[in-house]
Amino acid sequence: MGLAIADAYQGRGLGILLLGRLAEAAAHAGIQVFTAVVKADNHRMLDLLRDSGFPLWLRSEPGEVHADFPTALSPEARENFERRDALAALAAVNRFLAPHSVAVIGELEPDTTGGTIVHNLISSGFAGQVHLVNGTGRPVSGRPAHTSVLEIPEPVEMAVITVPAASVIDVAGECALKGVRALVVISGGFAESGPEGAELQRRLLEVTRRAGMRLVGPNCMGVLNTSPQASLNASLMPDLPLRGKIGFLSQSGSLGLAVIEHARAVGVGFSGFVSVGNNADISGNDLVQYWEADVATNLIMLYLESFRDPRTFARVARRVGRSTPILVVKGGRSAAGARASTAHTGALVRPSSIRLATSGLSEDALFQQAGIIQTRTLEELFETAQMLSDQPLPAGNRVAIVTNAGGPAVLGADACEAHGLHLPELAEELRVSLAAAMPRTSAFANPVVMTPTAGPLEYHESIARLASWPGIDALIVIHTPQVGVSTQDVAAAVRQSASSLARQIPMLAVFTSMPDGPGLMRDERVRIPTYAFPEDAARALGHAWQYVAWRQAPDEPAPELPDLDAGRAAAVIAATLGQSQGGGWMSSAAVSALLSCYGLAPAESVVAATPHEAGDAAKKLGGKVALKALAPGLIRKSDAGAVRLDLEGAHEVEEAAKEIGTHLETVGQHAQAFIVQRMAPPGVEMLVGVVQDRHFGPVVAVGAAGRAVELFRDAQIRLTPLGRNDAATMIRSLTTYPLLDGYRGATPVSVAALEDVLIRVGALVEAHSEVADVDFNPVIVHPTGAVIVDARIRVEPVPR
Repeated sequence: MGLAIADAYQGRGLGILLLGRLAEAAAHAGIQVFTAVVKADNHRMLDLLRDSGFPLWLRSEPGEVHADFPTALSPEARENFERRDALAALAAVNRFLAPHSVAVIGELEPDTTGGTIVHNLISSGFAGQVHLVNGTGRPVSGRPAHTSVLEIPEPVEMAVITVPAASVIDVAGECALKGVRALVVISGGFAESGPEGAELQRRLLEVTRRAGMRLVGPNCMGVLNTSPQASLNASLMPDLPLRGKIGFLSQSGSLGLAVIEHARAVGVGFSGFVSVGNNADISGNDLVQYWEADVATNLIMLYLESFRDPRTFARVARRVGRSTPILVVKGGRSAAGARASTAHTGALVRPSSIRLATSGLSEDALFQQAGIIQTRTLEELFETAQMLSDQPLPAGNRVAIVTNAGGPAVLGADACEAHGLHLPELAEELRVSLAAAMPRTSAFANPVVMTPTAGPLEYHESIARLASWPGIDALIVIHTPQVGVSTQDVAAAVRQSASSLARQIPMLAVFTSMPDGPGLMRDERVRIPTYAFPEDAARALGHAWQYVAWRQAPDEPAPELPDLDAGRAAAVIAATLGQSQGGGWMSSAAVSALLSCYGLAPAESVVAATPHEAGDAAKKLGGKVALKALAPGLIRKSDAGAVRLDLEGAHEVEEAAKEIGTHLETVGQHAQAFIVQRMAPPGVEMLVGVVQDRHFGPVVAVGAAGRAVELFRDAQIRLTPLGRNDAATMIRSLTTYPLLDGYRGATPVSVAALEDVLIRVGALVEAHSEVADVDFNPVIVHPTGAVIVDARIRVEPVPR
């Protein structure tokens, strides 16, 4: 065993990272075990193996150490590698957000894209060197310029390219020769513009990867960092945004700029901003991990239309979300929006019956499972961002409301309950304490409704008493302007109270009919998120509580299933891909072979070429059987009259096969073959399957089967990997769950067997990313087990 690392990069953990990548590729190809042969005096290699986190089986030979280890990573090793990936992301993104020198390449005259970038870099107070490259060498606004980046005598860490798309490849090649480590390509005309642009983007990536450069873009608006140490504005944003604690990624550059401008108006600040454009290299995976480690960032905010690597994103988001909230507004939720984002970023997947089960479900379930807070609108995004960036997280869902008007109190209470928050009754001693400080006409329930003339003193006293009571986890303060009461004085009292709370709990303010309310709630000591209406505050706080509840739940690992044969499964999939020239629906025999590798039990069946052979198969199976015809493009066999149930004996089956064949001929179909299948025991029909979601990868679904899936959309979905608690919760959350549990005296069926099907199909698609669709419809769940009656699986090559 030998790993070659350049001298300048030794001692940085790259050897272990290479070994991990090699093992991952091997496991994907079906290789289960590595044997490393190491010379006995090669102590560094032995140390590398020991530190890799792989379990090792060692044996000594003359002059050599042989180490056997599995290519599948242990949980400890996976965590180790994920930490190293996070460090790699940190180093890569740091080149863009904290470079020592920047070269701007393109037409650099004022009012051009390149000239705007130069102006913004200089006016932002960037402390590093700024080099200008305009191809002519003529000075720009009195600053010297170069004809090529190769002429710059000093090192260049980052280059911002604004030349036309056709010239970008050549310019990137010069940057590679110069040793530039980071490219920001503002230029458009790449994958977003069609096949020719996609080829240009592929060539650009080839140049950057060969040189070890990282790329933001192409077709982006640039990057910025508000840190005083960086003060970087290498973007088309006219000014740096307010300094704050939010790291912001946007796939739409123009929308990102609009968001930052609106944020400035409402007082929301950012630590950094990256417009990823076509998302070709640096992506959400890298930036989420960078901002996780950034001490200046406490909230990650994303505008997304698609993910380049959804599996990795889901895994990274789950891990990062345990320490740093991730807030998303998602484009492409509607059919029209999906078409627009598809044209911008990628293709939609093909339909299947599982999609019928899940198409009516919100994406919220997927984001929630990954620990991501999703908002519907940009306004809601800002409302929630203010809460998460400027206030501590709530420890629970108990809220108190204090106000000077009854109407807002009612609306606020209703909105809190609607968003999963609870308004507890106040303790008697707290009610007595409030009564001692308030006019008698005040109401000391929860909400606490003071008199309309309540002023600074009343607000200060009520906030102090409520915040000190351990029976609540958050406080919403509502003020409605009244004649004779100074809103500015009330705001000052609220700010003063917030700066001297007895304990740290989130506090939100609602100043109705006050456009400048947000400005009243900020000073050098405190920043209180402020809203126009009680419903807005309740919604933001509800998002925060849902995130906290997710973070408090245990992160359950997928169970180990010892009786799997992933290698043979990979071979079955590979054979299908080879035969179908690009993928497609697997044959019945291939489906059965693949399912058997994962301990899944399809009903016993025989494929027969003719009606006579179908009769022979029925005689061989014995007992009652089902008969199904196979025809090109025939999916809903029952609707097409291609299924017969409860047949018995060779003659009955043969005659039924002839009748089905004749019927199909009359509707323009031809029965190529027949499946004779042993009838499953009586039970409850369920739907189980998987779709490849274009945002998060494999999504496992369970629900009511048959026409019920279309009528009621009674389904539950989860991301892989799937734990036992996930499977159990999915099933028990179904509206039709009572049918499984003995509804109206019926015999209960084996819910545990259905859980096992979910876990195993989750393991199948997690291990084999070529599986695009799994459709078990129905699965008969009976008192002693579960039988897959009809199974369809589609495979497709994984893009490289």
